Amino acid sequence: MPRPTSFGRDTGLQVRMVVTIFLLGLVYALLVGVLFAAGASGILILIVAGGLLAVQFFASDKLALRSMGAHEVSPQEAPQLHALIERLCVQADLPKPRIYVMNTSMPNAFAMGRSQKNAAVCATTGILELLSPSELEGVMAHELTHIANRDVAVMTLAGFFASLASMIVQFGFFFGGGFGGGDGDDDDGPGLMAIILVSVVVYIVSFFLMQALSRYREFAADRGSAIITGRPSALSSALLKISGTMERIPQTDLRAHSEMNAFYIFPASAKNSVFNLFATHPPIEKRIAALERLEAQLQGAPA
Repeated sequence: MPRPTSFGRDTGLQVRMVVTIFLLGLVYALLVGVLFAAGASGILILIVAGGLLAVQFFASDKLALRSMGAHEVSPQEAPQLHALIERLCVQADLPKPRIYVMNTSMPNAFAMGRSQKNAAVCATTGILELLSPSELEGVMAHELTHIANRDVAVMTLAGFFASLASMIVQFGFFFGGGFGGGDGDDDDGPGLMAIILVSVVVYIVSFFLMQALSRYREFAADRGSAIITGRPSALSSALLKISGTMERIPQTDLRAHSEMNAFYIFPASAKNSVFNLFATHPPIEKRIAALERLEAQLQGAPA
């Protein structure tokens, strides 16, 4: 099978993203309906929900990069990294994203952004020092695939629903009956409990939908990297190196990065989740096996 000349779309991922947003929209509509029924002000709901969505969608990438201590690098500061990503962008037919570097020994990389024209990729100093040029190319092609597939934007939007539900639960417990619109405490109690219960449901549903989408999108990005570079084995080698090195990173350092797990190419944890249902990434063994099958296909051998 000859090497593909175009990147193409992952239909399975596109369908899963649409389903995820549709289901999240349903539970979000339920939450808004309960808030109205409990007497919450429509203007307050619009201001809080709309404001949080705007921040999440338009500024979450910048806030996350800043909180992680990542800094944008120019072509003069990181010429090899810029040249590598420029070459991959030409192959994937993508606009060049902003390029960041994060100073940490943890070998990792991630992509963020609301669109292909407003995207950023970040590599840690640990991964830049660990990987060979071909392995780093495989990793960065993986991150560019996330941008090409637009799954980063969907994950950002999905995170909004979970964040809003979590905020409502916290404020509900903290302020007591402040959400209700009744005149007495007897009216406030049931309304507040309904809001909290529905918010918990929204958070749980959002969490599981995000986990399921996160695992599939990693397979899709691995496949995209193999198509862009034509060398699935380079990404396999990179993943094995990252996994082995991650086991030697202190747990305190890994926990500091755990909130970004869904965006990293490899989770900031030395051990797999006890229950795969809660994992943000598929097991590395399955990722390697999928890449080996792609390698056989690209070389013209039977899968």
